[in-house]
Amino acid sequence: MNFCKAFSFLLLACTISGYAQTNTDATTPVPPVEKKWYEKINLRGYAQVRYNRLLETNENLGCEQCDRSWGGDGGFFLRRARLVFFGQVHKNVYFYFQPDFASSASSTGLNFGQIRDLYFDIGFDAENEYRVRIGQSKIPFGFENMQSSQNRIPLDRADAINSAFSNERDLGAFFYWAPKRIRKLYSELVSDNYKGSGDYGVFGFGVFNGQTANRPEANDELHVVARATYPFTIGNQIIEPGIQGYSGNYYVTDSQLSEGVTTKEDRNYTDRRATVSFILYPKPFGFTAEYNIGQGPQFDKVSQSIKVKSLEGGYAMVNYRLPIKNMMFFPFSRYNYYRGGKKHELDARSYAVNEFEVGVEWQLNKNFEFVAMYTISDRTYEDFALQDNHQKGNLLRLQAQINF
Repeated sequence: MNFCKAFSFLLLACTISGYAQTNTDATTPVPPVEKKWYEKINLRGYAQVRYNRLLETNENLGCEQCDRSWGGDGGFFLRRARLVFFGQVHKNVYFYFQPDFASSASSTGLNFGQIRDLYFDIGFDAENEYRVRIGQSKIPFGFENMQSSQNRIPLDRADAINSAFSNERDLGAFFYWAPKRIRKLYSELVSDNYKGSGDYGVFGFGVFNGQTANRPEANDELHVVARATYPFTIGNQIIEPGIQGYSGNYYVTDSQLSEGVTTKEDRNYTDRRATVSFILYPKPFGFTAEYNIGQGPQFDKVSQSIKVKSLEGGYAMVNYRLPIKNMMFFPFSRYNYYRGGKKHELDARSYAVNEFEVGVEWQLNKNFEFVAMYTISDRTYEDFALQDNHQKGNLLRLQAQINF
């Protein structure tokens, strides 16, 4: 009898021990397998093809910074061909690399490969609300300049703000701060198709070379920039006001000068601007306006020289977000005004621009969209070779874009 009891206790103990071991094995967490570096890298991109010659009334009308295929002999044009490599390679380290294979060295040299962005963000807290961006990236100046060409409705950025920087970029270091919920909102305004600008912080400031993208520093004097903006909700609408400014000295290089143009002895020119922005995101009606004032190098035809002159101008755009079945339409209209120079063009070319545009963006699906835009333009742009160059004209511009 005692033997039977002992055996029963032994059997019960073994059963309990086996169950406990099985249960422990089932609940023991498996250590996560760390991703390889290449598994943290994502790839996306887009390409744009344009045609600007329909209903054209003046083949001498052009805009070098806007689109080199404007005007005479312009045909089908590959405006952008971009790949974007990006990833959060560490919880506090993010990288972004964007080459463009449709860069234009001149009106006759097209489709060169060139770096647009190459930077990394270093975060200083768990949510990366505080971060520093180092490398070649967009200068935090203006809303439309920050907005990706993939998301912007009009085919080109307005002269007044975009004249600040060629390709909107330069090499530098920038500090950005934004609360987690605002960073999430910035992301949603892009991903949910409300034409957002992306996440450049609620507040940002930094230093950069000042000669614009893909050009070496020329005077060993850094530019400084600061920007403050804040999106907030009123009912169903999202409004984002902003203010920004930058200052520095721009050096005019030999390649930017015609023979016979007089410059300052040291070729360093005051280059500074201040801009206010107002954005009402299209839910469904949208409105965007920006205006800037400042000083910069500008060609003076009276003295045949480059001088520091005042500049001013801006734009205003109305648009509407119209979903129809599985498609999306964005009808829009924009007025663009600018008086000033473009420091990165030949002889710091002077401009007087009055331009009106009306059109529609049709998104057939997330991978294909088409824009038709009618432009009524009145432009005076002058350098040493182009004296009294006043051009007026109208044209219908078309663009097909694929996103992948």
